[in-house]
Amino acid sequence: MEPDGASRHRERAPKRRVPVAAPPRMSDPHPLFDDTSSAGGGGAPPGRGYGVPPPATSRYPPPASFLGEPVSSLAVAYGSSLASQGRDIMDRNIDRLVPVGRLKYYFAVDTVYVGRKLGLLVFPFMHQDWQVRYQQDAPVAPRFDVNAPDLYIPVMAFITYVLVAGLALGTQNRFSPDSLGLQASSALAWLIVEVLAILLSLYLVTVNTDLTTIDLIAFSGYKYVGMIVGLVSGLLFGKTGYYMVLGWCCISIFVFMIRTLRLKILSEAAAEGVLVRGAKNQLRMYLTMTIAAVQPLFMYWLTYHLIR
Repeated sequence: MEPDGASRHRERAPKRRVPVAAPPRMSDPHPLFDDTSSAGGGGAPPGRGYGVPPPATSRYPPPASFLGEPVSSLAVAYGSSLASQGRDIMDRNIDRLVPVGRLKYYFAVDTVYVGRKLGLLVFPFMHQDWQVRYQQDAPVAPRFDVNAPDLYIPVMAFITYVLVAGLALGTQNRFSPDSLGLQASSALAWLIVEVLAILLSLYLVTVNTDLTTIDLIAFSGYKYVGMIVGLVSGLLFGKTGYYMVLGWCCISIFVFMIRTLRLKILSEAAAEGVLVRGAKNQLRMYLTMTIAAVQPLFMYWLTYHLIR
């Protein structure tokens, strides 16, 4: 038995509480706020807060990628379809106003054709066959037939005429940009008036022909070749050379237009076997001669003031 003093000393001694070890904290994979307590302290890296994208090493793509790729591909497909539809509509409207495919035919030329055509325009008297050749009910390209109309020579002759007119004005100290534009605009305006007058005349005479508006522009534009030759002769030899060469070119274009257009305008009458009989055929002949006779008048009107 213990003595009473020892028992009393044990009863009075304070009770010491042993601290209980705290349970291990479980790391929250998605804390509400970022853990910044160890920032810069060398501890564990801060936690990933709400709304922060996953690290680059994550095996799962971000949620927006599931919607981004289908939407972008759909937008690309929709834009491509709109572009193709707009291109088709534009092509149809352009073909309706300006037959681009038809224009390619009139520019299908080569060097040999251009040389032969220029010789035919200046010396048409020895040429015998004026018929345009056809292949499968379509006229052959101009580079294969010198009688076929083209737009290459008229376009280039028009541009060359404007340049030669500027040269002629420059030799007389009368050149200015305004005068050069006036020459180009007046020549183009007279060409449009001429073509419209021919179309109206063909409509009034009720001529069934395969002549198109582009054909008339081509035939009316051939006179610029003679105008260029006349102007160059005037610059080299004065007024005498101008009148002589221009007179020859006027006769040549008159013969060329007569022999070319009579096969076009009188094609219906030729198919019927009647060329000059009847009032209607007489009107066609007069119309052909009028179109041919107008060419020398325009050639003189557009060039006489450039030679002094």
